Amino acid sequence: MKEDDLHYLIAGLPYTLSLTATGFALGCLLAFPIVAAMRSGPGLFSRILQGYILIVRGTPALVWLFIVFFSLGNGPFELEPFTAAAITFGAISGAYLAEIYRGALSGVPSGQWDAAEALGLDRYSLYKDVVGPQALRIALPSAASYFIGLLKDTAIASTIGVVELTFRAYHVSQMTFNGLRVYAVVALIYICISLPIAFYSRFADAKLRRRISH
Repeated sequence: MKEDDLHYLIAGLPYTLSLTATGFALGCLLAFPIVAAMRSGPGLFSRILQGYILIVRGTPALVWLFIVFFSLGNGPFELEPFTAAAITFGAISGAYLAEIYRGALSGVPSGQWDAAEALGLDRYSLYKDVVGPQALRIALPSAASYFIGLLKDTAIASTIGVVELTFRAYHVSQMTFNGLRVYAVVALIYICISLPIAFYSRFADAKLRRRISH
């Protein structure tokens, strides 16, 4: 591959990373109120949120991307492709991360909750000092795996014109007629990004385990 073509590919990396980080951050923020509402007890709003999670997780991300871009993007809001993709991945991440949070909280032994209540801890102290660190350790591996999956899923944003790695790889392959080499380089870039995230999540998980055990 020519150096100019490689530089052209690398120029799409900031879009891929920005889209992944933005979608994940929006999902983290969205997941907190969803879990809080679902844990508040059975009710109409809780059932609506459960339905939202089931529908979002049961529908391909590409479908949601087209719905957001071609409905909202062509409506009064006139969303740019990157913005539409960020909103889509944020909404999808919220559903997946809400389930990760819910599972992590459920994984904290009930005795920890009972002990905190017996000590008279307020809700903030309960989550900050007792439940939060344990739930974080439980959620971290799944959240890191989802982040890596989201990184790869951002490739579908190329279908609406986001000039990320896959979008640029397609154009380079069309110009050079060497798609195998081009996409092999793109795959290597994704692997080089994903591996450090996976290793760091394992390191952080081990550190949290030692901290909680002490």
